Amino acid sequence: MYNTEFRGKLIEGNKSLGQISQDIVRPIDAKTPRWWFISMGISLVMLGLGLYAKYITVTEGIGSWGLNNSVGWGWAIINFVWWIGIGHAGTAFSIFLLILRQKWRTSINRAAEAMTVVAVMCAGLFPLLHMGRVWNFFFVLPYPNTRGPLWVNFNSPLFWDFVAITAYLLISASFWYFGMVPDFATIRDTTKSKIKKAVYGFFAFGWTGSSKEWLRYEALAFILGGIAAVLVVSVHSIVSTDFAVSVVPGWHTTIFPPYFVVGAIFSGFAMVLTLVTMIRKLYKMNDFITDSHVDAVTRVLIFVSLIMGTAYFTEVFIAWYSASEYEYYMFFKNRVFGEYAFQFWAMVICNAFIPQLFWWKKIRSNITAVFIISLFINLGMWFERFNIVVTTLAKDFLPAAWAGYSPSYIEILLFIGTLGLFGAGVLMFFRYIPMIAIHEVKSVAKYDKPSHERKHRNHEE
Repeated sequence: MYNTEFRGKLIEGNKSLGQISQDIVRPIDAKTPRWWFISMGISLVMLGLGLYAKYITVTEGIGSWGLNNSVGWGWAIINFVWWIGIGHAGTAFSIFLLILRQKWRTSINRAAEAMTVVAVMCAGLFPLLHMGRVWNFFFVLPYPNTRGPLWVNFNSPLFWDFVAITAYLLISASFWYFGMVPDFATIRDTTKSKIKKAVYGFFAFGWTGSSKEWLRYEALAFILGGIAAVLVVSVHSIVSTDFAVSVVPGWHTTIFPPYFVVGAIFSGFAMVLTLVTMIRKLYKMNDFITDSHVDAVTRVLIFVSLIMGTAYFTEVFIAWYSASEYEYYMFFKNRVFGEYAFQFWAMVICNAFIPQLFWWKKIRSNITAVFIISLFINLGMWFERFNIVVTTLAKDFLPAAWAGYSPSYIEILLFIGTLGLFGAGVLMFFRYIPMIAIHEVKSVAKYDKPSHERKHRNHEE
């Protein structure tokens, strides 16, 4: 049982069920604010720059990037893993917190699921472009063909990534969309606009809210949730195996699968915190995204940050304890005290130390501080991917093959383009979709009643 006396209210303002629907739907019916157009304009400009970079990449090849014979993976793979990590938050909120019976997730999971879909779309662009000849992408598809005995290479990490991303995108998008069907029906039944009534009615699939529909809806949610829960672990484990199956110093380690999964959840929760603080501030959703919700997410980040710090320490300790001169050089003379010391310590400080500020309640209750720290965490997770990819490839077993790496402007524009795509997708979500799951918030509204009222209500039921 959720105890509001100790953990805080899930919904402020003693709202009725009708008021909950009205407050959540209000931004969709209201006039589009000026800041939305400005933000969308900036996002579209960034997306345009990314499209230009994609055009150059497709027409001239990945030789337009800053890669060389040693560093064959650069910003493309760094950003791929970074976006995949951010995309893990939606399922983590929707499934793991559901299993753990965490009632506070109901005001946040819709934004997390939307973020997941857009982030996975951003991630999927990089392996596709990294193929070089994008028009031959169908060679990755294991379908019956007329090419004779030519099939995909099932030992290829590229194929693993394709299967993982495709499955995760389909399941995440399905879980997100079907979760919005009751809310689309609510908008259809309450809006006065004929166009909105027709559009949202179409996407509501004729939802009437009958008992049979709710039973089937909940059954489908459990099925999709069960599949998605497996994918949360498997997708990033597969991505980590891209690195761990090699014998290159810095990659050949058994800690990578759990390390990558925990890191993905860490960056995903941080991005969720960034989004919900924006929703709370811009749309005045303080009654639904309360201080208790923000406090709960920051507590999770404290715990996961300790795990990340332990993982960093474990890697460095094993490099020293194993007495492998290659591992020792990679970590101590290349990362900790070497050429890439700035990237290494930026990763450690942003991911292992700065989140520990959340131990203080004054910081957890300061929305501006929470927003800034969440940005630092995402920056630190990007540096983590840089450390894994670039520092290892730049200096491998053969010193004669060592080479530095710096991204070309095309790679930078590609990353900027995905940020624009993510921003545009999130802004469209803000504008046209209920940012908070109406029916799920209503289901926990009873927990905000005083304990004696809940007992009286349960007795009557």
